[in-house]
Amino acid sequence: MSKAFTKESDAPDDDDGDGPSLPALPAGTRNYMTPGGYARLRAEFMQLIDVERPRMVETVSWAAKNGDRSENGDYLYGKKRLREIDRRLRFLTKRLDIAEVVDPSAHHGSEQVFFGATVTYATARGDEKTITIKGIDESDSLAGEVSWISPIARTLLKARVGDELNLVTPVGVEKIEVVEVTYPAPAAGE
Repeated sequence: MSKAFTKESDAPDDDDGDGPSLPALPAGTRNYMTPGGYARLRAEFMQLIDVERPRMVETVSWAAKNGDRSENGDYLYGKKRLREIDRRLRFLTKRLDIAEVVDPSAHHGSEQVFFGATVTYATARGDEKTITIKGIDESDSLAGEVSWISPIARTLLKARVGDELNLVTPVGVEKIEVVEVTYPAPAAGE
């Protein structure tokens, strides 16, 4: 079949999916985010809409004037990059629209685990691990941050210092104990 009879939207890279690195929100849940995570996503959105997209539109427009588009690398790359930018903008728009910003400092001084807590827990082997519970779109496992929908976060939520919990893992159930719970201090003037 000739390429002339296919729609661009049939391309596998033009779907609305968020890719393998960004998990979908469970049905019926809210998109909890810290104020910092919301600000980072909002800044990315503004950068794409105000800087990157206009620059790419200008490049594609210039490349289109250079003749044969089928062999024009600038044009082809530009169109592909525009689709990527538009897909990311759609994703960010959806996520920011349903975002519920939760300030973890509201729980400062509490010993109970809520969204935004930094929790230190001990395993049955005596290892201590520290994690921070964040939103799906802002967690970074390399920085010790986990999504609030992760198994460890779901196990820890609402627990208190000293509680012993059963963490279900792929290799079985592991006993853990909450050692410490901390929250960021409220900003000055609040």
